[in-house]
Amino acid sequence: MALNPWKKGAFETGQYRNLFVEMGYKQADVDTKLKEVFNDVFRGPDKVYFEVGDTMGYVSDVKNHDARTEGMSYGMMIAVQFGEKDIFDRLWRWSKKYMQHHDGSRKGYFAWSCKTDGTRNAEGAASDGELYFITSLIFASNRWGNDTGINYKAEAQHILDCIQPKEYTPEPRQGGFPGFGPQQTGPQKMYLIDPETQLITFTPDGFGQRFTDPSYHIPAFYEVWAKWADDGRSDYWKTCASKSREYLHKAINDKTGLNADMSQYDGSEMQMPRFPGMPQPKPGEKPRRNGSNNFRYDSWRVPMNITLDYEWSCADGEWQRQYGEKIQNFFYSQGVDTFFDQYRTDGTIPEGDEILQAGGFRKLRHSIGLVATTAAASMMCSHDKSKEFVDALWNAKHVPFEDGYFDAYYDGLLRLFAFMHLSGNYRIITPQER
Repeated sequence: MALNPWKKGAFETGQYRNLFVEMGYKQADVDTKLKEVFNDVFRGPDKVYFEVGDTMGYVSDVKNHDARTEGMSYGMMIAVQFGEKDIFDRLWRWSKKYMQHHDGSRKGYFAWSCKTDGTRNAEGAASDGELYFITSLIFASNRWGNDTGINYKAEAQHILDCIQPKEYTPEPRQGGFPGFGPQQTGPQKMYLIDPETQLITFTPDGFGQRFTDPSYHIPAFYEVWAKWADDGRSDYWKTCASKSREYLHKAINDKTGLNADMSQYDGSEMQMPRFPGMPQPKPGEKPRRNGSNNFRYDSWRVPMNITLDYEWSCADGEWQRQYGEKIQNFFYSQGVDTFFDQYRTDGTIPEGDEILQAGGFRKLRHSIGLVATTAAASMMCSHDKSKEFVDALWNAKHVPFEDGYFDAYYDGLLRLFAFMHLSGNYRIITPQER
């Protein structure tokens, strides 16, 4: 079935498509399914959301026994979309108490990983967490106001102020990172958005500020900030949105539609490190490949992120439609029910330690998280193949693999986001009249 492409986004129209219904599913069945998928994440036997006392809760990467800013901020975004204020407030209180730095050079940022008792596993931030925290807090402000116990707008503005460039002196660290050599010494600037390129950093520190992660690029979030953050930087955030869209054109393989887990700011590949004592390739031997140049776990989010920008903004609609069909064509060529969850960006199969392990396994799988995001990309497409991807998601069972591997957290969250997209329930939350 051919679908008509969008010409305008929801920022302009206020309209959202229920692609499930357009493809023949009954509204009642869609509503039931969406509720089931939500309950799988938040209330079912394999839930990843846990309440603490009367006022707090956390989302856990259960297989790794921790809580991450990724999952906490995803949980907040999902909660505000579903109108689950109690869940939202619990997650925010836990994040603020245990993850957010309240002083020092990292003030306002969030420790990216904590034990489930709140003890920090790391002090540094991962930039996508801040991206989602800010946007979900703005939406909470728009939905519930700022006088119900939490001033959501003020909390978002505090983070926005803290992510502006500021000077700090990093602690000494040995080694370096692909293509960058040893860590720089002396005073440095910390920032979430690289001042030169206006692109989001991998991590806001001297290490991860030198490159980016394609899956952190959600241009429409910046447009939300421009409209409702009220932080005096509206034009800047609009420019960041535009720069992110330009970057994605460069970071995505033109033939396959695949992108690397990480890249340089110009979209080019990361390089292998050459640290002292590291074995060098022998004459005639192929150089070891940097696995971060492959399409793998972080990369799965890119089709869904671009879908979101298409739905909300449609500012880059023509390219996004072409991208959606390109990446679906690639996975279709690999088999809608059999494609792997990791590839090199040219579409070839990774080998050995290029394959990123998860949960103690180093194995290529047909993962429901990627099934979900490739199905979400159907929102951008007009070719008949799109329905096969949507049907595959609808019919997929989120159950353990034969070897026992099961990811309730990442696969579960991406599955829920995809059902929200395809049912028209991932929306721009505008200020409500009270």
